[in-house]
Amino acid sequence: MSGFGTFWLILLATIAIVGIAVLGMALGVMTTGRCLRGSCGGPEVRLAGGRSLSCSDCPNRKRRAAD
Repeated sequence: MSGFGTFWLILLATIAIVGIAVLGMALGVMTTGRCLRGSCGGPEVRLAGGRSLSCSDCPNRKRRAAD
């Protein structure tokens, strides 16, 4: 019977650790104000005119700065 309790304790601890890690990453993104970027070297994000979108051009960043 103790094996069943140990399973749930490990599962709960794992969920808590992952949750704390996700919360830490979210707080880091919110406090630095940087745009999120991919790390796999995918295609660039382009604007309607074909120009590359950079963090300084990000419309969400400008709107957030005005708030």
